[in-house]
Amino acid sequence: MHINVMSKPLPFKGRFAETYNGDDYQAIAKAINNTKCKSIVIDDAQYLMANEFMRRSSELGYQKFTDIANNFWTLINSINNDLPFDVIVYFLMHTDQDDNGNEKAKTIGKLLDEKICIEGMSSIVLKTAVKDGVYTFTTQNNGHDTVKSPLGMFPTYEIDNDLKAVDTTIREYWELDIPFENSADIMAEHDATVDAGGVSTDAPKPEKRERKRRNRDAEAETPVKDTDKPADAPAEGKATNDTSRRTRRQRAAESATETPAEIPEEVQPEAGERAEKAIRRRRRRAE
Repeated sequence: MHINVMSKPLPFKGRFAETYNGDDYQAIAKAINNTKCKSIVIDDAQYLMANEFMRRSSELGYQKFTDIANNFWTLINSINNDLPFDVIVYFLMHTDQDDNGNEKAKTIGKLLDEKICIEGMSSIVLKTAVKDGVYTFTTQNNGHDTVKSPLGMFPTYEIDNDLKAVDTTIREYWELDIPFENSADIMAEHDATVDAGGVSTDAPKPEKRERKRRNRDAEAETPVKDTDKPADAPAEGKATNDTSRRTRRQRAAESATETPAEIPEEVQPEAGERAEKAIRRRRRRAE
């Protein structure tokens, strides 16, 4: 069954067994509860929130954001709790990326992100990847997104971008077509496969963020401090007058020990008074 939120033509040939066009939450819930289809696709699910936001854009205050979040949360919650165990509902959504490169499902407002996290209400989150014109699904978290799948459900980090194949894999993994009393042997076989190392993630995960790589490269290029050098020795690659704070303090302390008697006679008494003031300033700085 296809829940066509934006009532737009499909991006491929063919039709679904059942279709509902619209973004009314109550009508969608009714259609989902009444269908005999075991697989349901809601596309594009984030427009349930976006359309409601635009219809209420003239309203002031934060109440509309609370209502938008509550309506979407209620839909997911009712699907998890009210539908038969062998019905799978797929929420197709765009992604949103923050300034740090972290990705999540695109939502409206902060309530669903900060208080709920809609990906946390599902056991499976896949993300489309495109490399050299080839479309795939990623099945595991790369450290900066919310992708996840149960251990051993998918054999590799990337799989074909084929929702029918995904649906078949999920049903076989969770034995949705097998009576509960007959599933013990299959569960034992799966556990044995996992223990034997049969669950693989062959495809390499993406590299960490470019920023982290740059930081590591910078650390590798930073020269190691030579502890055998004297404290007042100038650092390599720096001018000789670029002394450290510790060296300046040592020199100030040494200068603070001078007395007016050490000032040459030819510069006294006026010079002596100025020297006394300079010495007092040095002592204060040294302290």
